[in-house]
Amino acid sequence: MESENSKKLKDFFGREYQSLKIYVNTKISDTANRDAEDIIQDVALKLFSGADRYAPINNVAGFVYRSIKNKIIDIMRTSKKADALDLDDDTLELAEVFQQSVDDFTSEEKIRVLKNCIQKLKPAYRDIIIAVDFEGYSYKEISTETGIPEGTLMSRRHRAIGILYNTIELEINIPKNNIS
Repeated sequence: MESENSKKLKDFFGREYQSLKIYVNTKISDTANRDAEDIIQDVALKLFSGADRYAPINNVAGFVYRSIKNKIIDIMRTSKKADALDLDDDTLELAEVFQQSVDDFTSEEKIRVLKNCIQKLKPAYRDIIIAVDFEGYSYKEISTETGIPEGTLMSRRHRAIGILYNTIELEINIPKNNIS
């Protein structure tokens, strides 16, 4: 007999499969070797196989989308190169958080400014910003990998964000045609 969770998941995947596929494609469009359907199938298999172990799922959409997001983060973590700075919509989001007054810049210019400013940071600061804000690592994961205490990592990131904010402010005050 099919559990209530299984029924909810089956119904949701049946109705929303194309939307899920579009969502995954927007998150992984940077490479051709990742297939949205493979990711969705992996997540669906895991969810269906554990459906009876979960508490009753009330928000099926949130549950499924969160599971897919976590799967994408796992894939990105295993495929990212440590020194590759591949920034996309997350970069634009961070730039807008740091500087709300750059509305006359295009998205591409904002990304270029942010990449340039991140590259100017000292390596320890640049690494923590990339690891936490763009690759999704937690302080605990980084601490375990590097042996650096979590508090030190948090302090570094806090200082890095302050420096990055100031660098972005200086960068955007330069006329647009001088942006490198």
